[in-house]
Amino acid sequence: MGVLIIREMVGTSPTSWSDAAKQAVSRASRTVRNIRYVEVVKSTARVEDGEIVEYLVEMKISFEYESNAGA
Repeated sequence: MGVLIIREMVGTSPTSWSDAAKQAVSRASRTVRNIRYVEVVKSTARVEDGEIVEYLVEMKISFEYESNAGA
């Protein structure tokens, strides 16, 4: 493995923090190749009328840099 690029993102889910993380990785993998690691930096939830209605995770995703040099 060479160089890793790190980007921040927020995943959301009406179900759980775990599902919010899975949704974020699933969405990111549509346009980003070679995702290697995720780090959940912060977990929060949105509350309405005394009930949690949305789970949020702030994440850093790490993916491998692809160079076109020599191609």
